[in-house]
Amino acid sequence: MLVLLSQVTQEKAVSQQTESQWISDAKAGDRAAFEQLYRGHVGRVYALCLRMVGGQVSVAEELTQDAFVRAWQKLARFESRARFSTWLHRLTVNLVLDDRRSQAKRLKQELHSDGHQERAADPLRRRPGICMDLEQLLARLPEQARRVLVLHDIEGYKHREIGEQMGIAEGSSKAHLYRARQLLKEWMA
Repeated sequence: MLVLLSQVTQEKAVSQQTESQWISDAKAGDRAAFEQLYRGHVGRVYALCLRMVGGQVSVAEELTQDAFVRAWQKLARFESRARFSTWLHRLTVNLVLDDRRSQAKRLKQELHSDGHQERAADPLRRRPGICMDLEQLLARLPEQARRVLVLHDIEGYKHREIGEQMGIAEGSSKAHLYRARQLLKEWMA
């Protein structure tokens, strides 16, 4: 058992050394090294984007690509004090939140200029017999509540951090989380 733990520890050290080398090489402009970083982290970044946008696959794919473009552009600012995955995660969350804010602003301007709002039919209500999984339920949540739930319950952020990232009070973050949990309980009952 001790030998197995030692092997795992060594593999992590080697992979961290390898990742550190890729980061160093990528900072120097090596695209192949950055591609290795991309391959190592794209799954988690995509999953985070997908959850934060309520299961909209095309939007999540676009935001995932945008996150890595931004990571390439800002890689020189990455400091090795933090883990690359932590830095990339924070960059992705900020990117998604910025995108959602600008999307909301555009929608508000369109609605204001049109003078009316057309409400889309809930696709889940049109198919009442559908077996809903968690991703579908998350997609049904109000946007702010979904974001807070994903950041808090899935990604592990504290309410203070969520408030800072989303530009809301810590208490508002708690209220959104409570609302999201209540709605999920209601829908699953």
